[in-house]
Amino acid sequence: MPLRELALLRLIAAVGVGGVLYLTPLVFEQAALSPVEVTGGLALAALTGAAGRLLCGRLLDRALPCTLPLLLAAAIAIAGDGVLLVAHSFPAFATGQLLLGLAAGLYWPAIELAVPLTCAPMATARAFALVRTADATGVAIGALAGAGLAVIDRLRGIYLIDGVGLVLLMLLLLRFPLPQLPASRRGGGSLAQGRWFLALLPLLLVALLATAVPALLQSALPLDLVRGGLRRPAVAAAPGALLIGLQLGLLVLLQWPVGRALARRPVTTGLAVSLTCMALGALLLALSALIPWGLGLVLVALVPLALGEAAFLPIATEAVLQLTPSEHQGLAMALFSQCFALSAMVAPPLAGWMLQTQGHGGWLWLLLAAALLAGLVPVRRLRRQGELASALGVGQAS
Repeated sequence: MPLRELALLRLIAAVGVGGVLYLTPLVFEQAALSPVEVTGGLALAALTGAAGRLLCGRLLDRALPCTLPLLLAAAIAIAGDGVLLVAHSFPAFATGQLLLGLAAGLYWPAIELAVPLTCAPMATARAFALVRTADATGVAIGALAGAGLAVIDRLRGIYLIDGVGLVLLMLLLLRFPLPQLPASRRGGGSLAQGRWFLALLPLLLVALLATAVPALLQSALPLDLVRGGLRRPAVAAAPGALLIGLQLGLLVLLQWPVGRALARRPVTTGLAVSLTCMALGALLLALSALIPWGLGLVLVALVPLALGEAAFLPIATEAVLQLTPSEHQGLAMALFSQCFALSAMVAPPLAGWMLQTQGHGGWLWLLLAAALLAGLVPVRRLRRQGELASALGVGQAS
């Protein structure tokens, strides 16, 4: 399967994901679940996602074809959509989230590792920018479709959209299977056996911070908008969904040009740009709670947030490949993907607790901005690792 076909596959899968990820909090806020219950359910999804990622990564390193975990992930996600379509209680909500989390855990390491297998002769950094653009486009379409469903009071239709997309995904995978990993992958390991994980740690720490941003935009921002800030007025579910769709639309517009531009520069440059932009966006969200016209400031904040996400997603994935020997890239991709799961386990429940106890998200977004700026410290360590590797003639991230 060439790279363009892989990008199309990811776009189709992302359409359903866009509505489910970003608008599930609104569905179950309308079902009278509390912020703690909603964000707790999302954390349960992250828990099963963590197990799925590790399992998938280990199997990929043992030459499991990428197509198999993707087919299994689609089947499990369809079951999760069916549960959530009719769920009105926390136990049912939690069950659906557990299934969707496991599906995501099986999906991401396999679909990411398929990129270097299909991208030749394109450089992997540009290839990741292309497929991330497809992801962002699909997610934006799905979120905007969900916003339309919210307008007509049929928001649960996002689970039907996701199910249809997953069926189409399975049919395409059966017709056009992904390339199979070679049974033995030699060379490409720039570090001694056992040391690759230590070299990857600073990047994983940065990823934990950066992936908290989409987790909070999916969970806390919709709740913050419908609840209102200290002086910022609350908005209804439909306008809130449209704001989320706008942020995703900006990500679509920025993903390819930003990813392509940063692909020509050291990966640490892209990581620093990403953290700085996301910190600025979080700070603007914090300030929006303090003013009556804060909704306008939320709109402004969406720009640096989208820019930061566009910079982070392809560059960080490329950095994983640069830092990891080829025979461990399945597990390394799983560990990187695990950062999304861990962030989703910690950030949404913390956000739900802060929203429920404080009544607004001002302190939440301020804490996020400070954490993102602190992430520049491990980025500097990665830069020093790259400079040392260059001096020794070793291929690492620079």
